Amino acid sequence: MPKHRKGKVKLEHHILEGLEEYLEKLSSLDSVKSIIPGRIARQNKGRGSNGIFLKYETPSGYKLLYKKGTSVQEVFITCHNKEEFLQEFKSLLG
Repeated sequence: MPKHRKGKVKLEHHILEGLEEYLEKLSSLDSVKSIIPGRIARQNKGRGSNGIFLKYETPSGYKLLYKKGTSVQEVFITCHNKEEFLQEFKSLLG
């Protein structure tokens, strides 16, 4: 898949079904500079919560995980303001 941008989202890999909805919501946040979905991986364990989760802080933003069934996809967020992103992300998920 060739690299291209769709707004703030830089697409280098395929995305899991359902992730695009979260990417649209994330790209609407003022604190988000860019969004880079990573490769798709498989989990051995198929049980657990589905959805998007904050994993950890990176030097330029945050790493999120999107889980659906037995598949997991990393999503890297670069931020203008990390603290503002945390507040916006928490309110986004309700």
